[in-house]
Amino acid sequence: MDKPTLHKLGKVELHCHLDGSLSLHAIRKLAAMANISLPAADTALQALVSAPADAENLMDYLKAFDFVRPLLQTEPALRLAAYDVAAQAAEENVRYIEIRFAPEFSMDEGLTATQAIKAVTAGLAQANADFDLTATALICGMRQSAASVTEPIFAAAAPLLGQGVVGADFAGNEADFPPAVVAETVAYAQSLHLPLTFHAGECHCAHNIAAALALGIRRIGHATAIFDQPALIQRFVDSGATAELCLTSNLQTKAAASLAEFPYQALKAAGAKLTINTDNRTVSRTTLTREYDLFQQCFGTTAQDFLTFNQNAAAAAFIPAAARTALAERLAVEYAPYL
Repeated sequence: MDKPTLHKLGKVELHCHLDGSLSLHAIRKLAAMANISLPAADTALQALVSAPADAENLMDYLKAFDFVRPLLQTEPALRLAAYDVAAQAAEENVRYIEIRFAPEFSMDEGLTATQAIKAVTAGLAQANADFDLTATALICGMRQSAASVTEPIFAAAAPLLGQGVVGADFAGNEADFPPAVVAETVAYAQSLHLPLTFHAGECHCAHNIAAALALGIRRIGHATAIFDQPALIQRFVDSGATAELCLTSNLQTKAAASLAEFPYQALKAAGAKLTINTDNRTVSRTTLTREYDLFQQCFGTTAQDFLTFNQNAAAAAFIPAAARTALAERLAVEYAPYL
């Protein structure tokens, strides 16, 4: 399919970070609100907020986020940011998106976790009103942060389930903070009935995927290191887990040194539930349409595959069953002309 057709397809995205996906236009508005000066040229600004070309690992990739953090310290800023990312998704016909963010990173200047979360969900609600889209929020705990920081954030999120918040995530420095480090905080989130997804396998660490599955988590962000682990792949499939694949960012972070180390083909051959995601639109200089085109170019992905992956995403979305069914049915109708 050509790019205009790929753009037109209805889509679902489960793995998109707010602070890594802000448009340059929004970044300029946010900087003006925060009295932070920016380079005049968009090319220079893009360089500040994108993954470095010579990134050697995930931590190099994450340095681009340091520039954005000071821009997201007020409720108006968070509302604007959430609206901006949802609007970008709507422009390329994303029907449902879960946008994840870490309230901890927006509490430097006095915001509470509740205020930060409500500001994001307010921005998403406005986007939902303005576009043919449902955008919801996932609340990230940072695995390198103490439980005393993360647990109150999850406690603030729990009462907002169904009010724009749909679940939680653990992100951050996976290599030094594996699942065992946050196991008690995972259990705490589960006790609050927060549906969980979990970054795992992004640092050449297949054992972290196994550990996440052992904790009862059935949505895995990236899952990259599983590519050469047949026994773990079978366990992944048997558990009914869903993989949130992020091709461009995996290559940028060197989670996959090459396409041969990207887990798509091995997981697909085993019958795993797969989804396609951007991870970070701006940091990775990508869109969901571009990711689809890359899958098509690299792996020969077909319209039927794209429909299957989107229906997998709809089935794994942290929304009520009736909404998941309606989303899957809409996707089937939209894809019918291309099958």
